[in-house]
Amino acid sequence: MAKRDPFKYFKSSPEIIGLAVMLYVGFPLSLRNVEYLLHERRIDVSYETVRFWWNRFGPMFASEIRRKRVQKLRAFSKWQWHVDEVFVKIKDERHYLWRAVDHEGEVLESVVTKRRNKRTALKILRKLMRRYGQPEVLVTNRFPSYRAALRDLGCDDLQACGRWLNNRIENSHLPFRRRERAMQRFRRMRSLQKFVAVHSSVFNHFNQGRALSRRDIFKLNRTAALVEWRSLGAA
Repeated sequence: MAKRDPFKYFKSSPEIIGLAVMLYVGFPLSLRNVEYLLHERRIDVSYETVRFWWNRFGPMFASEIRRKRVQKLRAFSKWQWHVDEVFVKIKDERHYLWRAVDHEGEVLESVVTKRRNKRTALKILRKLMRRYGQPEVLVTNRFPSYRAALRDLGCDDLQACGRWLNNRIENSHLPFRRRERAMQRFRRMRSLQKFVAVHSSVFNHFNQGRALSRRDIFKLNRTAALVEWRSLGAA
């Protein structure tokens, strides 16, 4: 059975749609900023069109990236995980964005919740371990719910806490905070969850570890990431 073409009834090419989604999700740009950048390339689309494209194709691109990377993460991300949560305002109501990354800064999971307690921590840790297996070390802050959740899972000996140990996860929050300011915050919990899921996958795809490799290796990896992104748009 032939695979359905997701771009079949669109006048714009998959390359243009993929470029618009990459600019909006991968960089701290507003919809109007993306419209201006595309106009500079002689691509005349409205910012509302960019909004529609990102809502329609962003989750599709993210799921394809996640599907291709999950096996690699399962094999190489078991040494050390970092888990943390940050406050996010939605219509003046406090929500919590939980994030888990591995020792190299690869985002494993991003989940938005209304509460910050043992039940939520247990649900997130179970989801992580079901998808990626059990880590050797789990670095968290001193929030008591982590220890209680790990105790229920029978692996409270994995937890490590320390003043500077969680710098990896603290730095991983920065790209999201830049996006939050550019988007002037979020209006619904559902749209926030959708965006952080897509944003995490795109960040993982283009995060080449610039400081960990030589310039020539970095350029090759960056080119390969762009080629793979364009192949997602042409699928």
